[in-house]
Amino acid sequence: MLDAVNMLIERARTAHVPVIWIQHTDEDLEAGSEAWQIVAELAPAPREAIVEKSYRDAFEGTDLEEVLSSLGVGKLIVTGAQTDMCVRSTLHGALARGYDAILVSDAHTTDDMTERGAPPPDAVIRHTNLYWSNQRAPGRWGGVIESKDVDFTLCGS
Repeated sequence: MLDAVNMLIERARTAHVPVIWIQHTDEDLEAGSEAWQIVAELAPAPREAIVEKSYRDAFEGTDLEEVLSSLGVGKLIVTGAQTDMCVRSTLHGALARGYDAILVSDAHTTDDMTERGAPPPDAVIRHTNLYWSNQRAPGRWGGVIESKDVDFTLCGS
């Protein structure tokens, strides 16, 4: 998953497509703690926006919409962690706010929460890919794409 995300980041940068980082903080994930840090395998570039959030939906209570607007972004290519929480919530938040929202099928993951009654992570990921593959709203759409098929040259400036 991290290899796919890194490949997408490099391709987006090459195509001059904005890369926006989302970093979650809450009572279980304290800002500044080791667990809160962006994983070592991923590295934001100096001028890339980092939006800190405290709700599952990255739009809720943040300046994400302002960041996207200032960059002229209307379509999101979404990757990330906690498929069944933050990723799904942000996808819905994007669609509800007027953005097209595309989920990269092999670039999101989740923790194993089977002890709490959730399906195993691979089933959560597969179901989310199926679930999001045909999302629609008036004038906007969601969908799913594999990382190898993302073409940032159609989005760049």
